[in-house]
Amino acid sequence: MLLLLHLPTSLRSGLRVLWGSCALLLACATPVAAAPPSGGAALPLAELAVGDRGEVWTVFQGTTPEPFSVEVAGVIRNALGPGKSLILCRLTDPRVQAMGAVAGMSGSPLYIRGRLAGALSYQVQRFETVRYAGFTPVADLEEVALRLSESPLIPIPLREAHLNQAPGRSAALNEAILEPLRPVFTLSGLAPSVAEHFAPQLRALGLTTTALGGSEGGTGANRSTPADSLNPGDAVAVALAVGDITIAGTGTVSRVDGRRITAFGHPMLGIGDVALPLCASEIVAILPSNLNSMKVSNTGPIIGTLLQDRLSAVAGELGPGPDLIPVEVETPQRSLRFAVARHPQLAPLATAMGVTQAVQGTNDAGFAEGFRVVTRVDFPGHKPLEMAMLYPGPQGFAAGLEEFLQKLNACLQNPFERTFPRSVHIRIERLRQRPWAYLDQVQPSSTRPRPSDTVTVLLSGRDHQGSALEESVSLSVPSAWMGRTLELVVLNGRELDRVTGQAASLSANDVRSFASYLDGLRSFRRPDGLYVAILERASALLDQNDRLVGAPGSIERITQANLDTRYGRQDVATPLWEQHVMPDRLISIQVRRPFSVSE
Repeated sequence: MLLLLHLPTSLRSGLRVLWGSCALLLACATPVAAAPPSGGAALPLAELAVGDRGEVWTVFQGTTPEPFSVEVAGVIRNALGPGKSLILCRLTDPRVQAMGAVAGMSGSPLYIRGRLAGALSYQVQRFETVRYAGFTPVADLEEVALRLSESPLIPIPLREAHLNQAPGRSAALNEAILEPLRPVFTLSGLAPSVAEHFAPQLRALGLTTTALGGSEGGTGANRSTPADSLNPGDAVAVALAVGDITIAGTGTVSRVDGRRITAFGHPMLGIGDVALPLCASEIVAILPSNLNSMKVSNTGPIIGTLLQDRLSAVAGELGPGPDLIPVEVETPQRSLRFAVARHPQLAPLATAMGVTQAVQGTNDAGFAEGFRVVTRVDFPGHKPLEMAMLYPGPQGFAAGLEEFLQKLNACLQNPFERTFPRSVHIRIERLRQRPWAYLDQVQPSSTRPRPSDTVTVLLSGRDHQGSALEESVSLSVPSAWMGRTLELVVLNGRELDRVTGQAASLSANDVRSFASYLDGLRSFRRPDGLYVAILERASALLDQNDRLVGAPGSIERITQANLDTRYGRQDVATPLWEQHVMPDRLISIQVRRPFSVSE
């Protein structure tokens, strides 16, 4: 200090600032451990005290976790329900105080006096001047982990249930103080425009998504993983689709018990028993925000199976991944290969994403003139189900995407058996010319023929360039048509299905078995081209999905008591004859003319 008195004033001031800064850093510094404690005892809520200082371990960048400091402010009793409390901590580390709790830090373990006290799980407010966060107590984490011990460690198919949003996410709670740090699901392998197009459907399933994230791609094959390859504080991802297209949410490991892990500190989707891939994860960066900071990550290979998705945490086992549905989308340029979770809503949605990416999300050209999408779904023990749809180009596909998704939903769902598709293969075929066409004239040679007469129907029109199109069909009139109320129609397949009473979708109430359900899907007519048909107007007795046209009165009297349950009556148009014409064309026209057969 005597030496400072003999230095110039400006130099003395600079040294004082430097000395003050060093003293502040030394005062704030805390010893940094090399790794989070492992195998230590749990710290129950009863032993927590206001002012306790702790360390929270998480990955800021790369794959190595680092600690940041917090201070216990208190315990909010029954915050999430009876017996479900929350530890409230002040984020004292300057790095985290600036950005608050980050989406992707979910599950970061909190250690106090070397013992596991809980897991980071909830954001508190959004614009507070001092940052706080909520932590799920260790007892609640152990409660979820215990479910793994009580049930067989085998993959359980994702339940057919609504994907519920976690607490704090409903419209009525948009201003809630507590909000779970739910994982942001990244959509890698998809162009941003494709990801944006599907965002509303994903939100309807309770998934918050972003296109800012990556993956290793490939086929999503399992990787054998040592039991000690994940530690508390490591990043881990839960995937809904893996491969060339990956949908995955990244969080943090809270607790490791041999090959069993507990993570997130809150529900992922809140649907209980699940069977979803656990994947390695690498943190690229943290994007700080006053509203919602988030980690940007790359999803790695499958390293295990998530089996529990509960209020207080998610839990699973390292090792082989669950059974998934392999999907291949084949185009003339390349193929996309990925696998999706066995879920009736998610599988069709992810498959439609792959088709949309193949059509709209690449630099390849070739689909501008139009294309055909041929879908083949293989179910174990059944003949493959095939479906073909025609589109005039990428814009036409975007306009018809909802219908395509409905068709996929019908093909991939199974209302009768716990059976999921063995595989899904989709082939996109390029058309040589645009499929649009227009019909100018439908001219039958007669609409009042006699039995055994041959009736010729001439169809003439133009293609999209104005070139002439012409086609004719002939039918021999049977005597059995005499005296019936008939109609000659020219319709596309969708309209003919509707007119003849073919439901746009099938339900478990319409059919008796899964085999008959598949047969019902096969009975839909082709959507391309036109159908020339002779229809008869009649009243039919319905026996579930079967129609009994012209049933005698005795049958109707017997079934009268069950008309509101199994049986019913409906006025229908029954096709007596039909022929498909002008295939590979998209034509919108409806022609309906009376047709009668008499001597």
